[in-house]
Amino acid sequence: MISEEYITLGQALKEVGVIQTGGAAKWFLQETPVVVNGEDENRRGRKLYPGDQVKIDEFGTVVIKKAELN
Repeated sequence: MISEEYITLGQALKEVGVIQTGGAAKWFLQETPVVVNGEDENRRGRKLYPGDQVKIDEFGTVVIKKAELN
């Protein structure tokens, strides 16, 4: 879940535990197929908004959601 307007693909990969550091995103995306909303993606800076779907090879699908404020 995100609390801002968007999250980058690199940040999302770190948030869900696919990579340990944001710096690892570049190499991860060069070696692992990632699909955002049905399109191949390899840019770690790609902005993801609530409702976007990220399919990560050998990991699964992540749906970006907006965090609800309590």
